[in-house]
Amino acid sequence: MPLWTLHGNGRTVEPGSVVAPSERLNWPATIAMGVQHVVAMFGATFLVPTITGFPVSTTLLFSGLGTLLFLLITRNRLPSYLGSSFAFIAPITAATASGGMGSALAGVVAVGVLLALVGVVVQVAGLGWVDKLMPPVVAGAIVALIGFNLAPTAWQNYKADALTATVTLAAVILFSVLFKGFLGRISIFLGVIVGYVFAALTGKLDFSRVGDAEWIGLPEFHVPDFASAGTWSTIAMFLPVVLVLVAENVGHVRGVATMTDASVNQHTGRALIADGVATTLAGVGGGSGTTTYGENIGVMAATRVYSTAVYWVAGIVAILLAFSPKIGAIFNSIPAGVLGGVTTALYGLIGIIGIKIWVDNRVDFSRPVNQYTAAVALVIGIAGFTMQWDAFQLGGIVLGTIAALTIYHLGNLIARARKSGADDGGPIPAVGPLGGDPQD
Repeated sequence: MPLWTLHGNGRTVEPGSVVAPSERLNWPATIAMGVQHVVAMFGATFLVPTITGFPVSTTLLFSGLGTLLFLLITRNRLPSYLGSSFAFIAPITAATASGGMGSALAGVVAVGVLLALVGVVVQVAGLGWVDKLMPPVVAGAIVALIGFNLAPTAWQNYKADALTATVTLAAVILFSVLFKGFLGRISIFLGVIVGYVFAALTGKLDFSRVGDAEWIGLPEFHVPDFASAGTWSTIAMFLPVVLVLVAENVGHVRGVATMTDASVNQHTGRALIADGVATTLAGVGGGSGTTTYGENIGVMAATRVYSTAVYWVAGIVAILLAFSPKIGAIFNSIPAGVLGGVTTALYGLIGIIGIKIWVDNRVDFSRPVNQYTAAVALVIGIAGFTMQWDAFQLGGIVLGTIAALTIYHLGNLIARARKSGADDGGPIPAVGPLGGDPQD
């Protein structure tokens, strides 16, 4: 595993050049940039445990540990920060409500193990089989229904304090169109700050637990529950999340390769294995599942510093912050109205990623098989269809995923035989970051 050579004079990056993953700037600059990456990921990473009820400090700890594991497994050649994945919000929320946190953590572990296995297959056989199983129309439908399935949860928080929620939502939208670059990419985080301040000024903030919390202490650990009767039906609703994590990791690797060196693409399998191992570890200890972060790709693009040394610093800083219960208490004090405003935007954006996949890949919706693949899957996901056999239950995300895969592949099989207009898909799309500077 290579360490780093000093880039240039160690202080500046020349115009037109980048600091490669195997290079670094001087240590003061590297440490400062590592802290900047923690700030970049913090806004999105803390939202997942805050929304789902998972311990914030624990999630932060496994986020830092996961980042260090990612660097080790990818042989220190692929810069990335592993933060909380939004794709876990829907299944964790449903699983916690029906079976408790232990069942939800079992689902996180299952996703991590399956993702690591996918990574092993990709490392050996490439991505072609994934392209055939989940072409853009299927991938887009599944990603979209994961986000839109959460709409009722957003409404529950929104109506708890509609005024604060509206102020928060308006701030998120305003910041996203007002700022370019880094500030535009963290518009959700900035919106939460505005909503939090508004709640404090209007007397809707309970800050009592923050004062009681210690500055230094151990995170709160929990273990997965594989023994309860309902856990295995709970695990089923987590499995579609694997698709999202595959697309996010593939997109991350392609993005870094585009901006540094095309040879980075050969580490795609290792990236999937690394994220799978990190997600499994998080589930074992009580944290949320992880994924590579678009916010941090934005920081790399802005600074032109792709040094993995920066991410070692970021992971270590995140781990240190996790041992402050007071930081966790601050995030746990965010009122329901603020969460309602920000999740109205956030859940919708997850859905829009799916639609973006269709647009970017020019999915032909004049073909009936594509129409029904998307239409049926979305209605099942949004309405929250369920099927139950005794204690075993399948929710809207699982049923929508099954519907998308079945309609697409069986429909195309019939369409080819009848010559009535089959769609032969294309490669799985890379899911890039949302927000940031518009492309003219």
